[in-house]
Amino acid sequence: MTGSIAAFIDALPKAELHVHLEGTLEASLKMALAHRNDHPLKDSSAEAIRAGYTYHDLLSFLNLYYEGVELLRTEQDFYDLCHQYLRKVASQNVLYAEMFFDPQLHTRRGIPFATVITGITRARKDAERDFGIRSQLIMCFVREMSAESADETFTQALPYLDDIIGVGLDSYETGNPPAKFAHVFARARAAGLHVTMHCDLDQENTHEHIRQALDDLASERIDHGLNVLDRPELVARARARDIVFTICPSPNDVIRPGCGRRDLRGMLDAGLRITINSDDPGYMNSAYMTECLRSAQQTADLTRAELLTISRNAFDSAWIPDAERRQYLDALDRFAALQA
Repeated sequence: MTGSIAAFIDALPKAELHVHLEGTLEASLKMALAHRNDHPLKDSSAEAIRAGYTYHDLLSFLNLYYEGVELLRTEQDFYDLCHQYLRKVASQNVLYAEMFFDPQLHTRRGIPFATVITGITRARKDAERDFGIRSQLIMCFVREMSAESADETFTQALPYLDDIIGVGLDSYETGNPPAKFAHVFARARAAGLHVTMHCDLDQENTHEHIRQALDDLASERIDHGLNVLDRPELVARARARDIVFTICPSPNDVIRPGCGRRDLRGMLDAGLRITINSDDPGYMNSAYMTECLRSAQQTADLTRAELLTISRNAFDSAWIPDAERRQYLDALDRFAALQA
């Protein structure tokens, strides 16, 4: 990468629409939480912890992810997790972020829903004050857990809906199609929340999962979703609905090495709208937004115009009021004018 394109990406106004808060847990914070909560770790240094992050598919990654979740116990833990992420990405010129969180991974361990969301919400407010970054929350349902558990979680969330902008669906896809959660998504939509859902790369029945997300559950965005390219009829549906795909280079390059050039370029060439995001940077070589955009640019040979379009897609599809969106787009337009 030349210095000029790297500097362009560094300065580009950004929005992130696909990041898991629990997946931003850096090794250094793991050690701090382990000490705070008297929780033993297998490794005694941040370097050793990071060296243990080896995975080859979704399930092996989730095993690492769920192990880290065990360290999050108190309101302050969730505050520190969220505040650290927002501080980091604000330094990369991320103006706005929509963050996934997985309350079921905590409530099933006996941690109250209120503990989780209160810590995160306090961090969001402080980060906006301290760093100028705006953020909102998307509550994800864990798909290998039951539909009843998802419904119970939504009921627990009702007093906090002012702090939640949408709902999503993540984790292990095998045997857990979007249709399994139709009832809770209907509840969420009736409550005025937005809807998105994961369709991870190369998962069992992934084309049917994408179809269900598009047709049956009326998902507004698709998280990942690269397998849409396998089926022209799905590409046509996604284009007709102007669906945005929140693409994450880091995990895709592990699950399907070398996929970036073909698939990122393929999404653009197919006329699909994409954004670039970090997913789980704490477990993925600390690749946050700038690093992921650099990787995507190198892999797919993205032009400056395409990088601007990708950033514009993120602001256009963010779940924010039009006046706020205009502020971000104006900042992007000012940046683009300086590059002309």
